[in-house]
Amino acid sequence: MKLAINPFEVHKRVPLTISRGTNAASTNLWVQVQADDIAGWGEATPFSIGSITQTVDLIQADLNRLATVLEAYHPLERQRIEAVLDERKPCSAARAAVDVALWDWFGKRVGLPLWQLWGLDLDQVGPTAVTVGINSPQGACDRIQSWLTQIPSIRSIKVKLGSPDGIAADKAMFEALTPQFPADAKVSVDANGGWLLPDAVEMAHWLAARGVEYLEQPLARGQEARLLKVRSHLPVFLDESCFTSADIPKLAPYADGINIKLMKSGGLTEARRMIATARAHGLGVMYGCYSDSAISNTALAHLAPLADHLDLDSHLNLKDDPFIGATVREGRLLPPNRPGLGLQR
Repeated sequence: MKLAINPFEVHKRVPLTISRGTNAASTNLWVQVQADDIAGWGEATPFSIGSITQTVDLIQADLNRLATVLEAYHPLERQRIEAVLDERKPCSAARAAVDVALWDWFGKRVGLPLWQLWGLDLDQVGPTAVTVGINSPQGACDRIQSWLTQIPSIRSIKVKLGSPDGIAADKAMFEALTPQFPADAKVSVDANGGWLLPDAVEMAHWLAARGVEYLEQPLARGQEARLLKVRSHLPVFLDESCFTSADIPKLAPYADGINIKLMKSGGLTEARRMIATARAHGLGVMYGCYSDSAISNTALAHLAPLADHLDLDSHLNLKDDPFIGATVREGRLLPPNRPGLGLQR
């Protein structure tokens, strides 16, 4: 098989601010696995969680090395390819692009969409959240109104908190937003590790009283053992703390759920392992994204029936996404019925 690697730029309709900073654009990599006149598509998106950063240059270099090695294999030789990836240890975003492309190739080869290949039930897909980043109270209200104009059927909202200006600013923004929430929408909060323990405990208690359903990554990666007092108020899902299934057993005593992102996990193969491992430990499962295009969010949409919560809105905030895939219907992100990922350009 051959790997084709092509960079493409995407720009956000509205820049997103979280506790670590603001992002307005991204250079991603479109990866195609080509064999037997079939091309499977995958994507690699650069990301940073502060202590761990995968740049586009790092990802490109790893993909270039893999392209040479994988020429000796056919896409159906998945066990051998998996062993090569384990040995070469590319960064997780590069591995994700190859893995997703292989699944897309396989779905196209057998003529089935991935969700159907895996025997999943699209009636089990819940609503995807749309994200309101850290902003002034008025700016946050303007953002949710723009979301509601774009997608009137919104049924889930994620609010980013952890403002550098402290929890007083977080509270002011959240209180301004509260009247803007649709009556039937579930609301979650993501601090991206931006709080210290006393503020996290106070905010968990304060947010629980305001109907928030769960809290994502209240403390920085590495502080998981301190989460007990936070979890006594709200369920806690871990994102930056959890990359692969190997992380889950040691995190299980300190969390209520985990956030799976393709760029962290290394692809759909590992995402499925993470789901099984999380369930075996009694944990909830959610899916998230970085500055991903429709390629990656469509890939996870095929696994959406297995998730408790979805946050797959990054492609909905792009003004120049070159790909078309999963679509929002009644607030739910549903994958196509076409073979593989079902993507188009």
